[in-house]
Order: sequence, then structure tokens, then C-alpha cells
Amino acid sequence: MDPVRNPYAPGAGQRPPELAGRGRELDVFDIVLERIARGRPERSLMLTGLRGVGKTVLLNTLRSQAINRLWGSGKIEARPDQSLRRPIAAALHMAVRELAPRHRAPDRIDAFLGVLRAFAQRSAPTGRGGSGPKLRDRWQPGIDVPAASGRADSGDIEIDLVELLTDAAAVASDVGTGIAVFIDEMQDLGPEDVSALCAACHELSQLGAPLIVVGAGLPHLPAVLSAAKSYSERLFRYQRIDRLDRIAADRALCAPAEREEVEYEPKALDLLYDKSGGYPYFVQAYGKATWDHAPRSPITAADVRVAAPEAEAELAVGFFGSRFERATPAEREYMRAMATLSLVTDAPYGGGRDDMDAAVPTAEIARALGRKPASLSPARDALIKKGLIYSGERGTVAFTVPHFGRYLRTQPA
Repeated sequence: MDPVRNPYAPGAGQRPPELAGRGRELDVFDIVLERIARGRPERSLMLTGLRGVGKTVLLNTLRSQAINRLWGSGKIEARPDQSLRRPIAAALHMAVRELAPRHRAPDRIDAFLGVLRAFAQRSAPTGRGGSGPKLRDRWQPGIDVPAASGRADSGDIEIDLVELLTDAAAVASDVGTGIAVFIDEMQDLGPEDVSALCAACHELSQLGAPLIVVGAGLPHLPAVLSAAKSYSERLFRYQRIDRLDRIAADRALCAPAEREEVEYEPKALDLLYDKSGGYPYFVQAYGKATWDHAPRSPITAADVRVAAPEAEAELAVGFFGSRFERATPAEREYMRAMATLSLVTDAPYGGGRDDMDAAVPTAEIARALGRKPASLSPARDALIKKGLIYSGERGTVAFTVPHFGRYLRTQPA
């Protein structure tokens, strides 16, 4: 098979050649956009799921849908060491620039940009008692108008973000369209920023303003939002992004191959689904390796068996190994115990697999390690912060990466 014609794309956030199994999510977002265009109330959207299920790809596709409807849009990736203030200011700057050519009153755009600049440059309260907010003049957001005063510049992120998003929505309303802000890795936002974002979305929903936030994050994102504001459970529409079913996984493999006049034998597809578990990233990884090793069409199960070790070796280094290397010895010990406890023997394929939907009780991990639960809290908290595990329910943890337990059980202690 010609490797140059290989259609598969196992890259981080890289759109696969066939976005299979996500039609429902795309249809739901189309309805959201249409309802807002007609002045109907709608909730912001949160996508949750494990790593490797295609959340970032879906987030980018939803953004394309908004752009196609002439919405203003901006996207950011949250980081645990960065305040929300400047990234969201940059996203809104991009969104409003897209709307500006269609706005009949340039002064209105300049007025908003002045508020945006003030918001972006305002630091958090400093000094004794948390008083005395001040401007950080060293950072310039690329806005040619002077910073406004008295709007979105209090230094309190919750007050400021509510005012800023309300003003941005008013600009979109003037144009007869909307603004969508897309936030990836949303679970990494700090508690104050999460609280402020929830408050702003709450205000926007009450006003029926044409601005929505579309977030993507790990499975514990709903718990992060709920901890910030109790009403967040009703504030957002949550959509869980999971592995592909068999039909969708076959389509993800077969549709791109058919465009290159290549076919798969049924047993080859059986084995590819067994190896990948239906996780989109793994589907692409095994598909790419199989294509490169197959001598001709149709691709057979024997071709998959020959190619599988190469795909697994690449995943071991780039997908699993890079994450494992970030952990300290104590954290690795904790994860190894998790891996042992997460082994499921009544699996539908492979003799034993990680049930990624089932969390492991932290008390069981402590018992397996012969330690008190409190002594393991630092390792657990560090792993959560590094995005290697998550706690969806109190007293339990699970891996954020599919098949990570399987990988750990193959590694020497």
C-alpha cells in the first residue's frame, strides 16, 4: 500500500478523514445555534470524556458550524497556571473582529474594545486586604483604542466577566448574530475562574443574550462546575463523548479507504475493533499502521496482526509513555495499584481490559499498598492536577486515558 496515500490521522486534535459517530452532537449544536438565532433561550454546552475520544476535534468542528452561520467565535485552551482573564479577552477580541465589518456603528465596536482592553489589563486585587487593583501596562492586547473606565475593570473576575460577556453579546445582537466562545481542557481552570464563568453564563441565559460558551474537558468537569456554583447542574447542557460503537468505528476506517479504492475484509475490521476498543485515537493509530503494512487490497486480519505491534509501540511511547514519565515514583506506585484493581476479567474482548467507566475506590488502593488513605492524598492530588486520573465521585478515582491500566500492567515495576 502506498504510504503517501495513507488517509488516517492519529494526531492530537487532528481531524480524522471521516468524523464518524458524532452526528448527534453536530445536530444538537445546529439546533442550539438556530434557536439562539430566533431569540429562543438556550444553554451553553459542555463536552466531557476521556482523552483520545476526540473532544478537541469535535470542539473545532462545532466552531466551524458557528463560523458557517456567520457567528463571531474564539477558542482558548485552559491551563492550570494561567488566569482566564487574558485568554478569554483574546478569544472575544477575535470574535468581535469577525463581526466588526458587518456592524453599522464603528463607535460601538471601539467602545467594546475599550472595555475589553481594560478587562484584559486589569490584575487581580493586590495589596493588604486584597484592595488596590491596578493595570498591568506591560502587556498589550493588540487593541488600538484606549482602555475604558468603569466597566469590566473592577479586578473582581466574576463581576468583570459578567459585564464583558454581556457587552460582547450586545455587539453580536446589533449585527443580528451571536458569539460562541470555545474552551478546551476546561477542567484546568482555577476555582475563581470557573465560578466567574458560571456566573456569566447564568446572567446571559437570564437575559437571553446571543452568547454561548462551549467547553470540553475530562469526565469530572461537571463536578468541577458544580463545586463552583450549585446551579451549574441546570445551567449547562452536558454531552458525554465516548468511544465509537462498532458501526461508527468501521465507518471511520472504511470510508477513507474506499475513497482510495481500498477495502477491508470483515475479519480485519473485527480485529481492528478488538485492538482499538472503539476509541477514535486508537482507531486512527491502528488504521495507519495497518495501511502501511498491508501489501494490497483487501486488507486482511493477517495484515492487522503484523501491524499491531508497531501501532502499540507508538502508543506506548507517545500516548502512554509520555504521561507515565511525568509521574514521580510515588505517583507511579499509586497508578500501578489502580491498574491492578481496574482489571476486568468478564470483558467482551481481549480476555481482560480496563473498564474506564468504573472508578476504583481510594480505600481499596490504600489497602493494596498497605498504607493509610491520608498518606496517599498527595500522590492522588498530584496525579489529578497532572490530568492522569480524575475523581468523578467522592472516594473514587479513574484513569483519564483509555487502556492506561493495560499499559501499566505490561511495564516492569
